[in-house]
Amino acid sequence: MIKTPASLLMAASLAVPTLAMSDTLELPTDATLDVQVIDTLTLSAQEPARDDLVIHPVAGGSASHSLPEYCVVVGNARLDGERIRLTTDALTCIETDGSESEIYSGELSAAAYGDDGEFGIPACQDGECRLTPQQTFQLRLASDLAIEQQDNPAAEINAQRRQGEGAAAPTPAETGPGGD
Repeated sequence: MIKTPASLLMAASLAVPTLAMSDTLELPTDATLDVQVIDTLTLSAQEPARDDLVIHPVAGGSASHSLPEYCVVVGNARLDGERIRLTTDALTCIETDGSESEIYSGELSAAAYGDDGEFGIPACQDGECRLTPQQTFQLRLASDLAIEQQDNPAAEINAQRRQGEGAAAPTPAETGPGGD
């Protein structure tokens, strides 16, 4: 039998930044995330800003970290010369593992940077700046992220049903056509 030193196993596990099911969703300052807008964002002199922009993470890019597959990030975009300056306010993620799920929701302080390392995304041509859902860009965290797991009422109800505890709400088939 081959024995691997515990320190080697720990180093290997720390080398891969994942967000496996845990009590806290954590990312360090300066972590980068690959993301895309959900709807096309167009900014111009007539509409130089957009608030409550919805963004989601994507996999397979060159970011240093990733978020769970089921996440939305909310942010704001402002036109600044030939760049879109995009900052974030909040995120909500659901991490799943089979029938189990964990919910994380809280503040996220991050900003979009171009491939040139400068703040803002160079996405402007002829006075119009546009990001489409097909364009991947990176967010860089301005501070550490540590969001505690939220209560998941659906998971609690499902656990009670599996254990046969509590009175679950009857299904329509159980109540019949009259509802009683």
